Amino acid sequence: MSYSRLNAYQIMWIFVFFDLPVTAKIERRKATRFRKDLLQDGFSMMQYSVYTRHCASRESAKVHIKRIKKLVPSKGQVSILSVTDKQYGKIINIWGKKSLPVEKPPPQLEMF
Repeated sequence: MSYSRLNAYQIMWIFVFFDLPVTAKIERRKATRFRKDLLQDGFSMMQYSVYTRHCASRESAKVHIKRIKKLVPSKGQVSILSVTDKQYGKIINIWGKKSLPVEKPPPQLEMF
């Protein structure tokens, strides 16, 4: 059996972008439930309709993507994007005129 260390090409980030209808009370409840479900699954709000999550591997990312697909409300649009940690490391975040550093991934537990 071969063991490999985690690297920036195996660690994944998942982005969930969504535009959900909120004109009716039931639609607002469904949109709120979707956001809360993302938070309960370990996602962080990057912007109001953009959530991100760090995953230790592609397999872990696939599990979370499958879970998101089950949570999607019947109306609206949800897009899911997976990128490697290496790709995510090139993100530029600007708040006003001040650039802030990229959020560091959570510490990893390495088993050998």
